[in-house]
Amino acid sequence: MNTLKKALALTGVATLGAATSLAHAADEHTLATKVSLFSEYEYRGITQTSEKPALQLNVDYSHSSGFYLGFFGTNIKWLKDYKDEGFVSKDAKVELDFFGGYKFEVVKDLTLDVGYLRYEYPNMKALPGLPKANTDEIYLGATYGPVTLKYSHSTSDLFGYFDSKGSTFIEANFSQEIAPKLTLVGNIGRQKIKNNEAYNYTVYKIGMNYDLGNGWTTGGYVKDTNAKSDLYTVKGKDWGKSRLVAFVSKSF
Repeated sequence: MNTLKKALALTGVATLGAATSLAHAADEHTLATKVSLFSEYEYRGITQTSEKPALQLNVDYSHSSGFYLGFFGTNIKWLKDYKDEGFVSKDAKVELDFFGGYKFEVVKDLTLDVGYLRYEYPNMKALPGLPKANTDEIYLGATYGPVTLKYSHSTSDLFGYFDSKGSTFIEANFSQEIAPKLTLVGNIGRQKIKNNEAYNYTVYKIGMNYDLGNGWTTGGYVKDTNAKSDLYTVKGKDWGKSRLVAFVSKSF
């Protein structure tokens, strides 16, 4: 292992298990806050907390014009695991994401979303000659009915992979209420890491969310990947293996 193998999720941007936030604002300006507890934080199918629980915060601002800004924060453990293995000089205990973009309807029921996302790992230091984990992505999404397609493109090295600028993640998301307060959710995505093709993989997720009322939501989903076990196993744990992820969240 000679590069960081960041096992990528929204995080702050649409993730399975994320509930719709309850907004407190005028029609022109909307501010929504959500606190969530997950059985683990996994992103794009790969654990970020070594199968340990994660406490997360989402803060989202949107304007009636379609412009929006947001923040996502969570605890992580993958950088500590890499530090313990000698692949990182100094780890980070949290991930802080900042994003902004613009959503607009092109034709009836078809919405486009274009934006920028910054993943920040405070105080993290890479080994000499290797890039830091901090990552920049631009993205383009299209939503029609219950289906959203999204393309993400890194404008920097991706999560510490060497010479990986231009990596991509293409995904399809599904969300549909199938009974009062019960929503079926699904995701399939393909992560391609430029110049590190051995680490490419596909992720699959399916689950359900239930609206408990008063801003509370709970749910869970099963995720799986075809990531190569020998490349994504750290300290004896396969970060990409099939697993059930559960959550509860409160929106304010």
